[in-house]
Amino acid sequence: MIRFLFRFVGLWILAAAFIFLIYDGTKSIADRSSFFITRGKDVWAAVHQTSLIGLQPMLEQRFGAWAWDPAAVTLLDQPAWLVLGVLGVLLILLGRRKKPLIGYGRD
Repeated sequence: MIRFLFRFVGLWILAAAFIFLIYDGTKSIADRSSFFITRGKDVWAAVHQTSLIGLQPMLEQRFGAWAWDPAAVTLLDQPAWLVLGVLGVLLILLGRRKKPLIGYGRD
């Protein structure tokens, strides 16, 4: 059941990543003079601003200042389609079925 949930959520997140990729591509094509990228922090701020603001003190309190500045800032500055795509693929891989072993019995 949990594998199904991982695959289901992973596919939805992967679909959202594809939507952001198409969105960025069409904005870049429409505005021929620049390359448009939707950052992960912009999407998070549009969805829930207060949790993004509370993320910095929480990370610095639990893990130290290094968790915010090089780690989280770098992740939040990446394109939204890339962050969502990697997360979706990881969830799909976690939820995949195990390959049957040929010649061995499963215990």
